[in-house]
Amino acid sequence: MTTPILHGPNFSTYVRTVRLTLREKGVAYDQDKFDITQGCPTEQRARHPFGKVPALTHGEFCLYETFAICRYIDEAFDGPALQPDDPRDRARMTQIIQVMDNYAVSTAAGQIILQRILMPILGREPNEDIIAAALPKAQKAFAVLNGFIGSGSHLVGGAISLADLHLIPNYHYFLQTPEGRAIAETSPGLCRWWDGMQTRPSVTETEA
Repeated sequence: MTTPILHGPNFSTYVRTVRLTLREKGVAYDQDKFDITQGCPTEQRARHPFGKVPALTHGEFCLYETFAICRYIDEAFDGPALQPDDPRDRARMTQIIQVMDNYAVSTAAGQIILQRILMPILGREPNEDIIAAALPKAQKAFAVLNGFIGSGSHLVGGAISLADLHLIPNYHYFLQTPEGRAIAETSPGLCRWWDGMQTRPSVTETEA
């Protein structure tokens, strides 16, 4: 079978989610690691009409949007299943991923990560007003995610799923901010979850 090609840089959280999925499935792949911060290459815009990352090509088949890519990898290749068999658990997995994308990442944690981590790298001061506005939303989003874990060690059921792989990159960056560490201190489920996740070979091997 043709080797899939992942398009996007390692520092991208969404690219890392795909890398985690490929690693958990044991799928060999090639990677096109262009720097999206320097502009989106013409070739990538042909693959992704919105000029973002990641994209995946597998022979003549091209796909974008992280969840779609990860579902394809899980269903098209051999290896451990990364989606629950039970339809309710599978629906819960999808719900959690949408909570992350719609409430935890783009509108909350993503804003804090951008200000605390990326802005200093670019030589700029963090905007404390943006951080202050995002913090209550981040607190609520991560309280919801903490509740999904309950007394277990995974976001859904008793095994790793695409929901866990979706959260790992963003949570890893979030813990590098004072706001993220403060939220972690009040989130025992997430702390227990992270203790188990951070030592997995897929996580250590894909760290940017």
